[in-house]
Amino acid sequence: MNTPSDVLGVMLAGGAGARVGGADKGLLPLCGRPLVEHVLERLRPQCGRLLIIANRNTDEYARYAPVVHDGNDGHAGPLAGLLAAFGFIEANGHALPRWMLTVPVDCPDPPHDLAVRLRAGLTQPSARCAFVRRADRPQPLFALYRIDDAAAWRASAQAALHRHASPMRWHAETGASAVGFDDARGAFHNLNTPEDFRDYERTHG
Repeated sequence: MNTPSDVLGVMLAGGAGARVGGADKGLLPLCGRPLVEHVLERLRPQCGRLLIIANRNTDEYARYAPVVHDGNDGHAGPLAGLLAAFGFIEANGHALPRWMLTVPVDCPDPPHDLAVRLRAGLTQPSARCAFVRRADRPQPLFALYRIDDAAAWRASAQAALHRHASPMRWHAETGASAVGFDDARGAFHNLNTPEDFRDYERTHG
């Protein structure tokens, strides 16, 4: 079983924010604090180190954790963020944990035991990635990767980005394992619109 020191937590913050007027969702206020703070608060106890993947406002995000630019013009989607994370690990692998846990920036309440439960879902020695499935719907951005070969992961993500840019299809291609989280109600609720932010604040105080 992995311990927090074995895990690099990666927050994917490269979205276009189209439904919030083009704003950077991670920096929008939620209950008096930027959304990014809520997400990292849940990640920090589960991870030995944290990393933020972003393609704008990198100086702002750097106040919270080291930042890597996803290296793409515009908003190429979450696979571009994963590609940047694998590239970072490949370049710094001698100093990094051997597991990578990913979450999107727009989900303030990922489960406290996300890393442990995903790791438990890798029951086969050859299994290298586990992702969340809830109510029969995959949630591919909540995933744990075994970083045994960062270069291979990077090459695989890069090929998928060029072919279809779908994390869900990429997981299917790589044989990733789905782990059920049907008991974690509300844990994977994404904040996509101003109404979502207001609803969260009404229900969470």
